[in-house]
Amino acid sequence: MKIVSVVGARPNFMKIAPLVASIKKHNSNNTGKPIEHILVHTGQHYDVRLSESFFQDLNIPQPDINLEIGSGSHAEQVGLTMIAFEKVLREHKPDWVIVLGDVNATLACSVTAKKENIRCCHVEAGLRSGDMTMPEEINRLVTDRLSDLLLTPDRISGDNLRKEGVPEEKIRFVGNIMIDTLEANRERAANINIQDIVQKNSIKNEEKPGSQNQVSGPYALMTMHRPSNVDHKEVLEPLVNLLLEEVAGRMPLIWPIHPRAIKQIKTYNLWEKALTHPNLVLLHPLGYHDMLRLNMDAEIMLTDSGGLQEECCVLGTPCLTLRWNTERPVTLREHGGASVLVGNNVDRIRDEFRKTLANGAVPSTPELWDGHTADRIVELFAGEFYA
Repeated sequence: MKIVSVVGARPNFMKIAPLVASIKKHNSNNTGKPIEHILVHTGQHYDVRLSESFFQDLNIPQPDINLEIGSGSHAEQVGLTMIAFEKVLREHKPDWVIVLGDVNATLACSVTAKKENIRCCHVEAGLRSGDMTMPEEINRLVTDRLSDLLLTPDRISGDNLRKEGVPEEKIRFVGNIMIDTLEANRERAANINIQDIVQKNSIKNEEKPGSQNQVSGPYALMTMHRPSNVDHKEVLEPLVNLLLEEVAGRMPLIWPIHPRAIKQIKTYNLWEKALTHPNLVLLHPLGYHDMLRLNMDAEIMLTDSGGLQEECCVLGTPCLTLRWNTERPVTLREHGGASVLVGNNVDRIRDEFRKTLANGAVPSTPELWDGHTADRIVELFAGEFYA
């Protein structure tokens, strides 16, 4: 059997690492059902800090093929990826294409696979936010409609697919492959010194040497990159003011800041204010282990990242999700998770921030978020779906 799997952006790297390891383990067991695996990187994340470091940190082999798509509009990325990926499929003629998550590469490569009459498997299928203004939602819907095998991370996702009329034989509940990566890297992350992370990644010390002090005591951790939060001054300026006055006013706030957020903060003349706040710790984007280490000890997380919502559920970190909806409802407190939706309304964020610090509720880990999802996926391909 020959499988081509596709990664396009940073969230995909954390999902492919355990799958690569499980395929390698399966082949070494000499079961008589070898799986030839070809890893394709579309090159959607072209920043070295956002891409190459993840391959190194997570021991992912260098991709067999790099399409080098780079930046561009959604249409440009999807179109260029389809053109390049079609050539890959015609040359290698795989039995299956595996796509992960909901990035542009997921959509582009699922469409291309089906046009070439190649079976497609979607890992992390069935997630729905109900928000059609999110490009990711469109990517999910199209990919799930086309895919021959839909591997879901939780039971809510499976129910979503059934409501949309997906036949039962296409759906398999396998658990959350992101948590495989977390569990495999907990020990290594735990041995990292937090002060070392701060010092080696500090933006403040680059711009004003010696200005970033050590982080002591409880701290908050945040990430923010979605256009709905950073692209409009009327949204971003009140958010930055709240973060500085309320969150960083109470405890150190560690912010590994995305290039998009930096660009917009500078555009709206908020950068100097952020840079000079003594309790705001501005860091470059972090490698996987450094970010996991910070999440392990954080008093609270503020994020618009779906992957970090999931990690908080397992690590027990209370999470304020800076979105009005989520495709991962299993992470919400009403389902036993760690997260509460606060959107970008500063009053709601302030209120939930104070409540969360006072309550200290411990989340429960969702079913099959146990570190063995990749093994279950490989068992499926070595069993009933072996070609």
